[in-house]
Amino acid sequence: MNFDFGFMIRVIPIMLKYSTITLRLSFFAILIGVMIAFFIAMIVHAKVPVLNKFFKLYISFFRGTPLMAQLFCFYFGVLPLSNRLALRVSSFEAALIILSLCSAAYMAESLRAAISSIHIGQMEAAQSIGMTYMQAMFRIIIPQAIRVAIPTLFGTFINIVKDTSLVFAIGVKEMMAVAQLEGASGYRYLEAYVCVLLVYWALTSVLGFIQKKIEIKLGKSVGETV
Repeated sequence: MNFDFGFMIRVIPIMLKYSTITLRLSFFAILIGVMIAFFIAMIVHAKVPVLNKFFKLYISFFRGTPLMAQLFCFYFGVLPLSNRLALRVSSFEAALIILSLCSAAYMAESLRAAISSIHIGQMEAAQSIGMTYMQAMFRIIIPQAIRVAIPTLFGTFINIVKDTSLVFAIGVKEMMAVAQLEGASGYRYLEAYVCVLLVYWALTSVLGFIQKKIEIKLGKSVGETV
């Protein structure tokens, strides 16, 4: 069959409509992930007994296993157990949980590395004037570490946006699910998947542009303070 551009023109607006689900899922996953990541990074950096080893294992697991397998194990393995306890979790919520935990593992490692890159003398100086460990972390160390970690944190956000294309496998109706449905309706799978590529490319390009602007702004502010 010939490539049908008319089919693409008809399908792209439909995918753009469902891109709101992709962006909503990505936004909340990254928001929850950042909060978890900050907690983990501080625990690992402070080398808190027991918790330090537990979170290192957590990071290793989520960074070392496929996201699709994580989604399947959670949705088809863990959730049926929770249903017996009358805890109802939708496919969207299940996807949000796994994406949040996965993004937290990547961001925690980025934040830990960024925190470790700040010279230990700054922590010692802060404590020498009476600051507690937590005060020094939040007032001095973390603000600097965030500037260092911004590129990798934003890179994780972009990856999460792309990874949402996998959640159709557990029943979330987002762009990839729509592509499959529309492609099947007229046996135009190639055109449907090209539409998916174009929409995701557009979304990640916009996010990449925002990332560059933030990095430039942060670079200027660092230069001004120096």
